[in-house]
Amino acid sequence: MLKPLSPAPADCTEMQIGSAQFPTPFASGLEYNPPARGPWNIVHTGMLLPQAHQIFVCAQGCLRGVILTAAEMNAMDRMSWVSLCEEDIIGGNMEQLMIDGVANILQKLHPLPPAVLLFISCIQQFVGCDFPLVLRTLRSRFPDVDFADCYMNPTMRKSGLTPDQLMRRQLYSLLRPAARDLKNVNLIGNDRPTDASSELLQILRQSGFRVRDITQCKTYDEYQQMAESAWNITYLPTAAAAGDALQQRLGQKHLYLPLCYRREDLLQNYKVLADTLGLSLPDFSNIMQKTEDALDKVRREIGNMPVTIDYTAVPRPLSLVRMLLEHGFCVSAVYADSFSDEEGTDFHWLQQHAPTLRICATIHPSLRFYQPRTNAEILAIGQKAAYFSGTAHFVNIVSGGGMYGFDGIARLAEQMLDAYHHKKDTRTVIQKKGLGCACCL
Repeated sequence: MLKPLSPAPADCTEMQIGSAQFPTPFASGLEYNPPARGPWNIVHTGMLLPQAHQIFVCAQGCLRGVILTAAEMNAMDRMSWVSLCEEDIIGGNMEQLMIDGVANILQKLHPLPPAVLLFISCIQQFVGCDFPLVLRTLRSRFPDVDFADCYMNPTMRKSGLTPDQLMRRQLYSLLRPAARDLKNVNLIGNDRPTDASSELLQILRQSGFRVRDITQCKTYDEYQQMAESAWNITYLPTAAAAGDALQQRLGQKHLYLPLCYRREDLLQNYKVLADTLGLSLPDFSNIMQKTEDALDKVRREIGNMPVTIDYTAVPRPLSLVRMLLEHGFCVSAVYADSFSDEEGTDFHWLQQHAPTLRICATIHPSLRFYQPRTNAEILAIGQKAAYFSGTAHFVNIVSGGGMYGFDGIARLAEQMLDAYHHKKDTRTVIQKKGLGCACCL
């Protein structure tokens, strides 16, 4: 049933955590998309597969966004599409149309790409398209090309895997079974390299492990070498499904070591790593003291300046909030519409120890009328926090920014201090799609 739309009362978009419900403080419904475009979409993620070509088969309205993404990142040579119209949907020949359209595109590509990410949308699922038949036919016709089934289906984002989780899983679906080397480890599902200074990488490399990551693969052959690893490590929640799928399909052991910010949680991650891989852990005293010193320096310099954090900056914002509060920072708000199950402990701790912490929605439709403040003396972590806080003092990161572990916390502290001392042009910065990708704007 259609409902009339009107600006929602203020209390529908903001509440104190003390009275909020976990894991969904706000009602789900029509959604607004604020103009903070740093988080990656499925096109950005697909471009991580070296030498691959993306082909989208969908309606023009859906094509607009993905084409503009590829154009903005100067990657139009790696994207093609088959545009569907109403006659195609009701004609009953969707499979043949897809086969002929993709074949026509590939026949014009010289040389052929080693891999094709073939995207369908909700239209094919609505009409009952036999996607496996399409893939079998194309694989038979183009035996030198690996085809991955990929999906742009926002109608399913509230059930099962999200489009982001599904894309990160399918990104590794083309890895072929290979003999596994017990001294090879993959970092799976990241959209940027993990900082080389992270103690996670230091521990692995000093223990004789070779670490592979799709973000550092230059060729399709290098990507295929990831199948030789015996272990896959994920630390982003959106990547966990990819690790599980590879464990089931290739037999690679999956370790989920979630990106988090409290000492106890990080030490537990490293214990799991050591127990699983048979490692001897180093003494963390020095790096932990470095982290404490970095945080203390930031706290002393910014004083009681309010800090706001959003869910696109880090996947577990409540872990970061709790850590900062425990170190004396004045965290005033978290911009998030819901929380993952693994944040339950931090959520309930904050209800007890920081009940006035504001939880602010980012996608409620009434926010389309939001008038951002300007020049607010607030330190934001994340683009959406910067936009809604109306500040030019912000840490410009998404998905953790490649910073992991105690070293990652120290590096985040350095970026907080830099944001405090140096303003950014918020409007210009946050409008660029896919933070870290090439951009023609």
